[in-house]
Amino acid sequence: MGGSASLIPRDLLSEYQELTFLSKQEILLAYKRFSELLPKEERENACSARVSKSQILTLPELRANPFQHQICHVFSTSESGDDSMSFEDFLDMLSVFSDSATSDIKSHYAFRIFDFDNDGILDRKDLEQLVNCLTGQGEESQLSSAEMEQLIQNILEESDIDKDGTINLSEFQHVVSRSPDFASSFKIVL
Repeated sequence: MGGSASLIPRDLLSEYQELTFLSKQEILLAYKRFSELLPKEERENACSARVSKSQILTLPELRANPFQHQICHVFSTSESGDDSMSFEDFLDMLSVFSDSATSDIKSHYAFRIFDFDNDGILDRKDLEQLVNCLTGQGEESQLSSAEMEQLIQNILEESDIDKDGTINLSEFQHVVSRSPDFASSFKIVL
């Protein structure tokens, strides 16, 4: 029985290397991990299979991430809207979260993940959801209305360059560019 490499055609493996920030070894490991999420009878055709969101969320690397649902949503190309992932979706996700991805790529996807309503801006509602994800949803960790309002006001004062009450992608990228540890903390390692 051949290894993972025999199940990914060589030309496809080369293409994945060209199109992602992943090495051959990382792609093969991703293929192995993706295949393991599939039922045994579907593993031979992992390149053309889709893995359900619930299965993707069993990965330890995502299970503890407070943005796990948004991550699946942003990287899924599922036309049915179920946030399932193909192998290529999975590779795209790992590529963006890899150490080799550029800060611009990482900040673009971070913005999309934090844009909960997909309207292209981070408004007060998005920022409130973002804070709630980071602080936890439990009663003991939830901020009071006054604390939340003050925090959102501080975020907007720091980030909203054009003072329209929202943060657009370029404003977000500007803030992220001043945060030297952003790129190294925005990662998933299999």
